[in-house]
Amino acid sequence: MRRPTSPTALRDRIPGGPDGRRMLAVTLVDRIGSGLWAATAVLYFTYVARLGTAEIGLMLAVSGAIGIAGPPLAGHLADRLPLRPLLVTVQAVRAVASLALLTTTDLTLLTAVTAVGSLGDRASSVLTKLYATRVAGPARARYQAVNRTVANLGWAVGGLAAAGALAAGTTAVYRFLLLGDGLSFVLAALLTLRCQEPPPASRVVAAGRPAATDTPPAATDTPRAEAKAPDAGEGAPDAAGRASGAPGAAADAPAGAAGASGRRPGGRGTPAAGPGTAPAARANPWRDRPYLAYTAGDAVLFLDDSVFKVGLPLWTVTATSAPHGLAPLLMVLNNVLVVLLQVPCARFGATPRAARRALLPLGGVFLAGALALAASATGPSWAACTALVLAATAFTLAEILHATISWELSVALAPAEAQGAYLGVHSLAQAVQRSAGPLAVTTAIAVGPAGWAALGGLLAATCLAQRRLVRDHTEPVMSVPPVTVSEHRSTAH
Repeated sequence: MRRPTSPTALRDRIPGGPDGRRMLAVTLVDRIGSGLWAATAVLYFTYVARLGTAEIGLMLAVSGAIGIAGPPLAGHLADRLPLRPLLVTVQAVRAVASLALLTTTDLTLLTAVTAVGSLGDRASSVLTKLYATRVAGPARARYQAVNRTVANLGWAVGGLAAAGALAAGTTAVYRFLLLGDGLSFVLAALLTLRCQEPPPASRVVAAGRPAATDTPPAATDTPRAEAKAPDAGEGAPDAAGRASGAPGAAADAPAGAAGASGRRPGGRGTPAAGPGTAPAARANPWRDRPYLAYTAGDAVLFLDDSVFKVGLPLWTVTATSAPHGLAPLLMVLNNVLVVLLQVPCARFGATPRAARRALLPLGGVFLAGALALAASATGPSWAACTALVLAATAFTLAEILHATISWELSVALAPAEAQGAYLGVHSLAQAVQRSAGPLAVTTAIAVGPAGWAALGGLLAATCLAQRRLVRDHTEPVMSVPPVTVSEHRSTAH
């Protein structure tokens, strides 16, 4: 007999409790606004600001380069300041930057404003991920999947709204769309103010299980993250049953974080501090070679973004016999598959070991997608269309799997006391890909089918290298999965 589905049951399926659901609303509003602007930014600078193509390219390149500093700066601050006020401040900065674009058409001023906005965008991404990590607990992989689904819906709604508005064909429409983008950040800041400050990373880890297993969190004795645990700051009990503000609660956290391995969650071989021990120096991600190597590998695996935004459209219209109208339909297929499959695929990143195992099939899917692209250059139109659809499906599956794997491992490999700094450094992987990815993909297109085969081989080899790196350098880290008293999800696609 089918059990009735109540609103309460549906809410309980979203990790992180009320704050987790509020942050999903923040993601939806944010992405709708971003969708409005992303679909019209170049047109605004062309028809409203009256900039030339070279000026637009220079402005976006400079602002993008400056924006790369956003993730490490945000992560550094997040380890030292309360997270919720930081998130609100960043959303306010993004709102000011968006609205300031309406006040000038000067190239220098527009570059400065877009640079500030780029810093805010990149900082917001890592801060939201940190909030999610601390609020969704052992169910963070599922929360990330739900968040990506919501983000894709937001992008789609914003893009469709922009497309409908542009039918009016007036420059005023561009200003209204930019205004909508700025106001979306204001609303996101107001929604963030309704959230509670999440528990600190040390309590997140202290609430975890003492040893690594492949058992999903729900099947262990660890309480569900979404069980009605009080929010941080409201006397929430920690793993030892004390109130969060009770004396001694903080002192117990490092010892609990050490778990059975006797090492800090960072897994770098540093003994955990005992109750009477002075706290160890904060870990530095820039000196952590395994973590930097993992981040470099992720920069390669994030190339699926450039494949969809640059590679598929260009390859379809320049190298295959498929109709040009297929290119936008492949993007629609990508969005639909992400919405349908991201949550079910979250189980592949439910634990660090599960995420490591999933790197092997991820490499196979990457290679299959690249070979399908290579094959699409031969044969009649129907064969090219079939190969392109298979390639788009494979790269979408790779995107879904990699998002889940990357989310879990980037958090699991980070020491609790420097989680913000580590995730800030890891976020550079996407920033680097946004800069170098289009060049890598256009190079593959210029080489031809062999270029795609070589790119697929590089992606598969990177997956194998990451799998070995995780095994060789991070077993102590994985013996203590970072989890929270209450925790969360998101990137963005």
